This record gives sequence, C-alpha cells and structure tokens, in this order.
Amino acid sequence: PMYSTRPLATSLTNLRTASKLLQTVQALTDGSRAACLKPCLGTTLARPYQVSPHRLFTSTTQQRIKEIFPAPPDSPSIKVTPPAWHHPVYTEEQMNAIQVAHRETKNWADRVALMAVRLLRWGMDTATGYTHDKHSVKPKGDSNPAALGQNKGWFAMSERKWLIRALFLESVAGVPGMVAASVRHLHSLRRLKRDNGWIETLLEEAYNERMHLLTFMKMAEPGRFMKFMILGAQGVFYNGFFVSYLLSPRICHRFVGFLEEEAVLTYTRMIADIDAGKLPKWEKLEAPEIAIRYWNMPEGHRTMRDLLLYIRADEAKHREVNHTLGNLEQKTDPNPFVSEYEDPSKPHPSKSIENIKSTGWDRQEVM
Repeated sequence: PMYSTRPLATSLTNLRTASKLLQTVQALTDGSRAACLKPCLGTTLARPYQVSPHRLFTSTTQQRIKEIFPAPPDSPSIKVTPPAWHHPVYTEEQMNAIQVAHRETKNWADRVALMAVRLLRWGMDTATGYTHDKHSVKPKGDSNPAALGQNKGWFAMSERKWLIRALFLESVAGVPGMVAASVRHLHSLRRLKRDNGWIETLLEEAYNERMHLLTFMKMAEPGRFMKFMILGAQGVFYNGFFVSYLLSPRICHRFVGFLEEEAVLTYTRMIADIDAGKLPKWEKLEAPEIAIRYWNMPEGHRTMRDLLLYIRADEAKHREVNHTLGNLEQKTDPNPFVSEYEDPSKPHPSKSIENIKSTGWDRQEVM
C-alpha cells in the first residue's frame, strides 16, 4: 500500500494517563530509575525509530524505516490511496535506450539558464559530498560500464553517498513543476483564458519527482542536518523560481531542461557503478513496495538497478518536456504532450517515452 497502518511512536496526550504510568514505574523501580523518565512522559512514550543526533546523514536499515509513512490516525475505513496520476508503462528496451545528452545553447537566454544550472550543480555537489571522474560519461556505443567513474578510496561514491545525493536532488527537482503550474493557473484565472493543457503536465512532473523522493525515503532516513539543508534549499529555490517564472517562463523551462540533463547523468553513473561492482549492497537489493506499485514493475525486474532505470527514464522525459516547452510560444501554443495529432502514425510528443527526443522538439516539428 501507499502507507502503513502502524504509527511510528505513541504520544501521551492525556496527562492523567501519564501520571498513572509514572506512578507504576516508580512502584516497580522504587523510584531509582523513574527520574530519568519524567522528561519523556509528557510528550512521547518511545521513539523506536529515532536516529542518533550524531548521524547527520543516515542510511537506515530497512527494518527501521519501513514504517516511515504512517497511516493517518483517524481513517480506519480507508484501505489505500492510489496515485493521482498513473505512471505510463516503460519497456526495458526503451529504458536501456536512454542516453546522456546536452542541448547546445543558441542564444543569451539559453546561456543564462545553463550558467544557473552549473551554479546549482556546484552547490549540490558541495552539499552532498559528490565526487566523480570528469571523464566518466560513457561514449555512445561503449559497452564497458567501468568507463563511468574511476574514483577510488575516500573519494569513491558509496551507496550512502548516492542516497544522500538522490534525496537532496529529488527534494529540489519537485519544485519547478509545482511553481510553474501554480503561476500558469493564476494567469489563467486572472486573464480569463485557457492554459492550453500546460498545467496538468507540469503538475504531473512535480508529482513524479515527489514519488522519486518518497521512494528513496524508504531506503534512507535523512538526519537533522540534511533536513535543514532541504528546508533552506526549498525556501530559496521556490521563491527564486517563482519570481523567475513571472519574468521569463521560457528561460525557466530551459533551466529545468538543463537541470534534468544533470539528473540523467547522475543516474547513469549510479547504474554504471552498480554494473562495475562498486555498489555491492545494491546488486541484489529489492525495490521498495511503493516503487513496485507506482511503476508497475514486473516480476523479476524489481532490483535497485531496475528502479534506477525507471527513475532515469522519468528524468529523461522531464528533460524532453521542458526543452520542448522552452521552444514554444508561452502564452498561445498548446501543450504538445497531451494533444491529439492529425496523423498519429508520425512520431510526435506523448506522455510515454516511445518517441523521446533528448534535446526536445522544435516548435515547427509539433505546431
């Protein structure tokens, strides 16, 4: 299910019950140990999943984090809440065909977007301790997975480091789609005009990125420092992107397209590290149940590597969508990813990845 029915901890909100429990403990221990319990009884009885404050970044074992999404306490009649957007079906051949790609800048707006992404990339690398070989991108046609990433020793990317990076990346990646959708929604209301189908795709993108985050949350529990970084990054990025989208939505979509290029590169390197035997803990690790249900992962294809293939394909789709939206007239053009075409037999944008174009569709190709 999307959530579990067992709560993380039991809160004592009834002070009378807490007082009686304290008296019982005192009777059993003759008061020798009851003093240390007084600060706890007023708030929480037990914190079985609490992480030591010395572990600022954590990769908690599956047994300790599987209840990280407790069920709402007052909904006994609800069995499960299905996803609002059902994920399209990806084939293994389609996912393996995803390539690292980069759209060349063509004007000053593209260069501004690219510089912003590089600045953000530097900050993210610094925050998550990311290090990798600069020449680790596998050339097209190279079948040697070890060509991606040659760092060794302390600088090597471990399972823990990759999870830290993925958590931080996905917490930021879910912001642009929601901001763009909300701005376009308000524009539609204020101007009393249709949005031509953009809002739904942008909301679906934000939802998809959040599902990536929830999946990784089933595998790693952030520490206090990571949560503080996410809070700060979201506050700055949300407001900055909101103002930027008001000024130039075209630059913002190009920015997200470049950002998704980096995401595809990151997940490609993660997959290559698994293939090269650098991440032994992930070689036979099963994907969380939340991921199996969301992506409809078939039997026999539910490993960590399979999960990364699905997530990389999603990021490649976001790369295509935003580069395409950045090529369109922002106020008048319809969304080509939800439109019906006169000749469906010709390749055209869609919600899935059967006709994916890494650098986006030009306006004359779809309009």
